[in-house]
Amino acid sequence: MNSQPNTRRRFTTAHWAMLTLAIVLAVAAWLAFGTSKQVPDATFTLLSGQKISTAQLKGKVYLVNFWATDCDTCIQEMPQMVQTYNQFKGQGLEFVAVAMNYDAPMYVVNYSQTRQLPFKVALDDGSAAKQFGNVQLTPTTFVIDRDGHILKRYVGEPQFSELAELLKTALAKQA
Repeated sequence: MNSQPNTRRRFTTAHWAMLTLAIVLAVAAWLAFGTSKQVPDATFTLLSGQKISTAQLKGKVYLVNFWATDCDTCIQEMPQMVQTYNQFKGQGLEFVAVAMNYDAPMYVVNYSQTRQLPFKVALDDGSAAKQFGNVQLTPTTFVIDRDGHILKRYVGEPQFSELAELLKTALAKQA
């Protein structure tokens, strides 16, 4: 008689289920984080009435910042956004500040003029926010590279030193 305990285990249905779940999660994580997401086709209507699309911005590094005049965090971060834009515009950075569709146009115009925002400011009819993943929280900022890939999405105020490093790297890469 063998006194050794039977250490051989059977692979049960529960083990198979756990293994399958782990594989599914690994594939989902790779799809979500292993590949960068392409920027959606969106058109922004600027305060001037001019329209600019993500297709027109291809070949440039740019930020799309969804904001609102009644959003405290948006207002708090805006001077840093201006500073970031001014720091990198000479290297080709573009910036579109997209006011949410519930924001009164006269408030957006007033804010933009009194703060002398140096970048493009757009009024959204709701379509751009929807195309960018149904943005509802402000501020939400997207960093997009020359190939039209979303490098980063910030919900809330970005960590500006991290944003600056990301922009330096993206701007250094040639189209």
